[in-house]
Amino acid sequence: QAHLVESGGGLVQAGDSLRLSCVDSGPTFDSYTMAWFRQTPGKERDFVAAIRWNGVSTWYADSVKGRSTISRDNAENTVWLQINALEPEDSAVYSCAALPGRLWNTELITNAAKYDYWGQGTQVTVSS
Repeated sequence: QAHLVESGGGLVQAGDSLRLSCVDSGPTFDSYTMAWFRQTPGKERDFVAAIRWNGVSTWYADSVKGRSTISRDNAENTVWLQINALEPEDSAVYSCAALPGRLWNTELITNAAKYDYWGQGTQVTVSS
């Protein structure tokens, strides 16, 4: 079972960069697809990025593609999300999530309902 804790959020200005971290204190981090989702009040949770259990494959939402990087270190049970050139529209609560198993297809990994474990989220606010 995963226990995920995010950090790294905060208040930044448009154009800045931010690096979010998510640490899993559970014993099987390297068996999960890991992903980041974000949510604003009154809206559904949106997929941001995902990384395969071995770090070989990644996938990004169009909204962040080209200006963000998801990475992981299985020895440290940690996944990161770096977002550059932040925009006010990036303001949201960012949550990391773990999907057990090693299947990898875009329909699966972008679907929040498929993820079994979630962190509490970290707030990112981008001022214009």
